[in-house]
Amino acid sequence: MQSRSARILIYSHDTFGLGHLRRSRVIAQALVAHRPEISILIVAGSPVVGSFSFPPQVDFIRVPGVVKLGADSYAPSNPGLSIEDLTEIRSAIIKKTAEIFDPDIFLVDKEPLGMRGEVEESLDYLKTTGCRLVLGLRDIMDEPSRLIEEWTRKNAFAAVEDRYDDIWIYGLPEICDPLEGIGVSQSVRDKAVFTGYLPRADEPSGALYDPILIEEDPYVLVTTGGGGDGARLVDWVLKAYESDPTIAPRAKIVLGPFMETGYAADFQTRAAKLDKVDLITFVASIEPLIEQAVGLVAMGGYNTFCEILSFDKRAVIVPRRQPRLEQFIRASRAEELGLLTMLCDDEAHDPAVMARAIKALPGQQKPQSTEIPGLLGGVDTIRRLVDQALAEGRTRRGGGTDRVPEDGFRVSRTAAS
Repeated sequence: MQSRSARILIYSHDTFGLGHLRRSRVIAQALVAHRPEISILIVAGSPVVGSFSFPPQVDFIRVPGVVKLGADSYAPSNPGLSIEDLTEIRSAIIKKTAEIFDPDIFLVDKEPLGMRGEVEESLDYLKTTGCRLVLGLRDIMDEPSRLIEEWTRKNAFAAVEDRYDDIWIYGLPEICDPLEGIGVSQSVRDKAVFTGYLPRADEPSGALYDPILIEEDPYVLVTTGGGGDGARLVDWVLKAYESDPTIAPRAKIVLGPFMETGYAADFQTRAAKLDKVDLITFVASIEPLIEQAVGLVAMGGYNTFCEILSFDKRAVIVPRRQPRLEQFIRASRAEELGLLTMLCDDEAHDPAVMARAIKALPGQQKPQSTEIPGLLGGVDTIRRLVDQALAEGRTRRGGGTDRVPEDGFRVSRTAAS
């Protein structure tokens, strides 16, 4: 029987922002660069997934989208559907994809059972095929008491305990341990591996990359990620430039694809009146902008933090504190380690505070001057973990014998050549 190459299915449920998708894309790119014979399929919920480029060995399926209303509250993007009907559709697509694609590794990003439990049936099915079930967690999930409440409500503790073979934590315990203080068992602890953060390359990520004119003048890049909750940061930066014409360097502000249209229109009007401010609605290929910037002013999500470390950029982080404390915890700890500067997003939004921070940014130390072993080791670690999992082969769980797919593929064959 003819063998086939290894397959990895990645679940990236993005409902608000770009975090899950961009993290999944980085992992997929790193794996196919390491093992060119591998095939990767990403199940994505992001409406802008088509704006990003992928290698030939990586493809995606976009499930119908949702709008995030709160920490765990969603509504269908299509108003003609109920959230229950939409979840059932998404769950069925994911399950059928899992059955046909027949992955050797299923990597689930952040949500142990997916949005509203939509990957539970897929996990149970793939467990019977011998597929390796992996939960990928970012370095920080939330403040422990909030995470306990959330995971209890979602039945996530049982999923982490019983369904998953491995847990990959995309960070280091020196920054944060997302499992600490939430009462997981030793068996869950034994599944967990800290990979280090995921380094970012300087190649453009956009599928239709259109280079943005980057002047020779130094500039600070202001980025809000997806932009859905970035209006307060953009407003604060604009107030600083409006109130203090002596600020240097200039600012390039990227609003993000999910910035509310009313805010975006107001910001465009205000930015047009400022000689030192350029405003960009959205750019999938943000890497060239980061690479050339003297520093960043950002909200401090996981991907932005990885970019700051990878490009060794000075940064001022203004973390959000609702609906999760994730960004605040990350920024606080990173500031303690000398990796960046943090400003608290208070109600006052004093323009002078932001103006001083931007003026001081070029004089900050760069994050890589703080030597932390393995800080950006995420890609290398994940490659090793995948090599090990594929070399071990499939092990049927739940009774029965090892399963060999109809095309005769068994993962314990010779590793990538």
